[in-house]
Amino acid sequence: MRFMLFLCTAVLLSSSFAIPLGHQSGLSSLKDLKSIEAYLNKFFPAVDKLIKHTLEERIKEMQKFFHLTVTGKIDAETVTVMEQPRCGVPDVSSYTTFPGRPQWNKNVLTYRIKNYTPDMPRDSVNTAIAKAFKVWSDVTPLQFRKTTRPADIEILFAYGAHGDYDAFDGRGGVLAHAFAPGQGMGGDAHFDEDEAWSETNRETNLFLVAAHEIGHSLGLGHSRVPSALMYPTYSYVNPNNYRLPADDTKGIQSLYGKKRL
Repeated sequence: MRFMLFLCTAVLLSSSFAIPLGHQSGLSSLKDLKSIEAYLNKFFPAVDKLIKHTLEERIKEMQKFFHLTVTGKIDAETVTVMEQPRCGVPDVSSYTTFPGRPQWNKNVLTYRIKNYTPDMPRDSVNTAIAKAFKVWSDVTPLQFRKTTRPADIEILFAYGAHGDYDAFDGRGGVLAHAFAPGQGMGGDAHFDEDEAWSETNRETNLFLVAAHEIGHSLGLGHSRVPSALMYPTYSYVNPNNYRLPADDTKGIQSLYGKKRL
């Protein structure tokens, strides 16, 4: 999503309430405002449907999550965060586990790569995915085995609508999403094929995104710690000799325990 920048005061949304704008929000059209409302609906949905939160309250929630200045107004700082490429899972979890703490009841899990992105050689995709799983098995008793049969965790590259009622949005924006442990699509991880996937810092690094999404597949929600792997927005770090940050380690070990030596 892109938001045009210029000075503006306040504009009324068609849903009959005013969206609070900062003095330098730079929001120029109803389409932009609807995009902001759609962002909040997707990533900061109301936990209790019986309570109607004002838009200002939801903006404050988003700003607090991302450690921004909490004003309840849309300003340039807030828009910049909204524009960052990110995971498609909502940011409503407390700490780093999903509500209800869903988890697998076994320590040996299978995964299957159902198709491959043309952006990378198949061997490179296999290596990136295996390395992403290893990030989590290095600090827990979990073990992961690749298979060509139906698996606990199904990995899929797809464009747009792909059968899970959560369509991808094209290049940029949402990079991937995954489901908490459970039946059906539980544990599955989907990657937006409109992205340009790579092994390096060119475009979007597959290993880093896969490691994040696998965290969701194992039961972790998003972390509020900017340096954590489970922080919702994407940023590149060198994948060579990657070690799981402390916040993620604490979160996954709260579900599965420490690795047995």
